[in-house]
Amino acid sequence: MKSAVIYTLIFVALAGAAFGASPVRRAMEVAEIHRTLDAVLLEALQNPDPQIAARAALSIGRTKAGGVPELVRATTSGNATVRAMSIYAIGLEARAGGSVVSALETAAANDANSAVRYAAVDALGRIARETPSHGADEENLARVLLRAASSDADANVRGHAALQLDVVRDVPSAAAIAAALQRREELEADASVRWHLAFTLYRAYAALANPRILARMLHDRDELVRVETLRAYGKRADPRTIALVAPLRDDPSWRVQYEARETLRAIAKLGRLEHLTAVPPGVHLPSIRSPEIPYRVDPSTLGVAPFVDPQAPDPLTFPLSDAALPDTAAGMNGPAPGPHPRVLIRTTRGDVVVRLYPEWAPSTVANFIDLAQSGYFDGNRWFRIVPDFVTQTGDPTGDPDSEPGFTIPAEENPVEQRSGIIAMGLDYKDDKPLRDSAGTQFYFTLSPQPYLGRDFTVFGEIESGMDVVANLIERDRMTLVRRIGDD
Repeated sequence: MKSAVIYTLIFVALAGAAFGASPVRRAMEVAEIHRTLDAVLLEALQNPDPQIAARAALSIGRTKAGGVPELVRATTSGNATVRAMSIYAIGLEARAGGSVVSALETAAANDANSAVRYAAVDALGRIARETPSHGADEENLARVLLRAASSDADANVRGHAALQLDVVRDVPSAAAIAAALQRREELEADASVRWHLAFTLYRAYAALANPRILARMLHDRDELVRVETLRAYGKRADPRTIALVAPLRDDPSWRVQYEARETLRAIAKLGRLEHLTAVPPGVHLPSIRSPEIPYRVDPSTLGVAPFVDPQAPDPLTFPLSDAALPDTAAGMNGPAPGPHPRVLIRTTRGDVVVRLYPEWAPSTVANFIDLAQSGYFDGNRWFRIVPDFVTQTGDPTGDPDSEPGFTIPAEENPVEQRSGIIAMGLDYKDDKPLRDSAGTQFYFTLSPQPYLGRDFTVFGEIESGMDVVANLIERDRMTLVRRIGDD
């Protein structure tokens, strides 16, 4: 058995050298993909190169196969990126005991680095969802998260901490948390943080919200605050608020127009519209301004996807990004600096360009590019469009239950699912998404859906063409999907 392991590592090392990645980096990727807590990961976690150690921490967390004691030790590193990735990985494992949670709370409040504080509030949220605390521990967690959401110096940390407050919705002080969220939304200067606060108010505290402040938020200057406030009204489902909600059907924002209609459906106990097959009367969508991206192709092939037998990308050969993992909260919530792969998605409404993030999701990006270059996506219909939620495609049959014959592993990462994110779809069992079940289906978020980031892999973002995406209905198709120049 030992000789077999040695030969495997030698093979991985040779493959890494041959395909442009360091042998250690390639071996870590193989272990992560196969969900094995390989010795190479634990050794790499102690590597003097902080980028190797940080990537090892991320891979260990994604295996969900243990390694928490080693990750805890790495949280004392003098390098902020290593600390941040180790803390984030502990959250992915979600197996931490009380002493570890206490250390994470201290990091969330006191670490000098914003990436570490962002990772700490994220980890606290993940752990609390998997193993909820009770009593004084839960109240203390609520205080830590609320303090970070209210007073952290970094807007990314404040917003991300606000999202985690949904895990303490049942504490005795829930009404006080709801009041604090509304108070912070009034005082907060950063528009992004304000919609985060409004999102959590809708998700977890809508019933406890102050009606007077909700009515004011309904006319907030930021469209996303108005969207989240409408969702809160939908949860409250009070017929007496119809007169407040109905005028927003004519809001300047197309997102708000859709959400106002969905809120009125919720108040009427009709549920959300699950399939957008036509634009509702009165909705004013943005004009399509995106120019057609120059791309030379035989027109006779448009809309005709050749038969292919897709397979998962090989971890021994698919490209690995050498972009550095971040040392700031902004970097935790976005791409690394520098050029990124881009893909043109030509639709029956116009062109969309997505910028992909291989530093966060190398297997997912490789899979998407392989499928695009093979023509697999050409002609695929947008088979699921839920107003102001997601628009989904990626299967030639247009059947959301169709299987491509392979799956790729989840690559959880800390990038939030804000508007215009591209992420992989998953299979479900008992109304829960199944990890590692992604294949070819993907979706765009039409408005922020940050809770989806707990399960669904973010692997890029719309660079141009959100106006096109806003205009899609379920009769529309992708006519051509191909890689274009990096940027």
